[in-house]
Amino acid sequence: MAKDIRLDSLDAVRRPIESANGLPNAHYTDPDVFETESKAVLLQNWAGLAVAADVPENGDAKPIEFLGIPLLLIRDRDGVVRVFQNICRHRGMILVQEPRKIEGAIRCPYHSWCYSTKGKLVSTPHVGGPGRNTHEGIDRDTLGLIEVRSHIWRDVVFINISGTAAPFEDVHRDLIDRWSEFDQPVYHGGADSRFELDVQTNWKLAVENYCESYHLPWVHPGLNSYSRLEDHYNINEPGQYSGQGTLVYRQFEGDTGPAFPDFAGLSEKWNEGAEYIAVYPNVLLGAQRDHAFAIVLEPKTHDRTVEHIHLYYASEDTSPEARTKNAALWKEVFEEDIFVVEGMQKGRAAPDFDGGRFSPAMDGPTHCFHDWVARQVQAATES
Repeated sequence: MAKDIRLDSLDAVRRPIESANGLPNAHYTDPDVFETESKAVLLQNWAGLAVAADVPENGDAKPIEFLGIPLLLIRDRDGVVRVFQNICRHRGMILVQEPRKIEGAIRCPYHSWCYSTKGKLVSTPHVGGPGRNTHEGIDRDTLGLIEVRSHIWRDVVFINISGTAAPFEDVHRDLIDRWSEFDQPVYHGGADSRFELDVQTNWKLAVENYCESYHLPWVHPGLNSYSRLEDHYNINEPGQYSGQGTLVYRQFEGDTGPAFPDFAGLSEKWNEGAEYIAVYPNVLLGAQRDHAFAIVLEPKTHDRTVEHIHLYYASEDTSPEARTKNAALWKEVFEEDIFVVEGMQKGRAAPDFDGGRFSPAMDGPTHCFHDWVARQVQAATES
């Protein structure tokens, strides 16, 4: 257990919201606590890694580091998206250095061992000596790439590094049911519908800020001008997910009316409603009648996070100009949050700050998240 994680302080986080403290400063400022917490929270659960649109065609491969672990996102020859540890089983060499299409096999640049896009070891040149490509001590069937457990929902590629989490469909059954109307094809908008924000903050602060609407009047005055604070509601599902919804969603329009077609068969709830939910631990999702988005938070260090934002539509046939404008509008909204999450990160250096308090009326979604993180860390440190 990291030296600065005190279980009694986590007990204080897990009290009822009226008397609870937020997570202690060390969970935002201490690299040792970041490492311990990452193992308990990010590696044990279904964490977001990327989106399937990152590898749109068969054979596409993209190397990704997750908490220092070298991974390879790949769409195999049959179109199945897989995640492997990006290392050769021979000497641990990194296999793929840059995003590219695998034309034949995945070839190790060190000794040329080759793997299929499904991870099978298919070639071991000279392994038995010059000109001998087999050896009785090398069993290719047991030396394929190490596959990481993965699941795709709403195009987000979730991974469970530990391999011990319950099935994704069981962990998130309630949320999947909640948004079952959106269980239909979604289309990534392409290059004009993705962007990144490199933010000097702990990843948890991005989650905390996203899942509550309390800050809208002061941080997002433009958004609040038509979707007011009083038009929002809290989404509190302790131990599962949390977020906010609005009863006044203004559909994105072009010069001649709605710019994007609606998702099919939606109930009246979504005519003017929308929901924004944090899927614990590190994925932020938005569901609206005419488009959706996914934000995958990539924790780099205890005080740096890269936000990967992707926009989706109900049809491939959408105007590039409209998509570009829509992405610019969302980027403006998300950039408005940067000074807040970076300011809270700096504030965590104040030695007498005890984690803060929660508004019982407004901070329920954030308290749900703190409670969940505390529970994960306690379970890991007590086991």
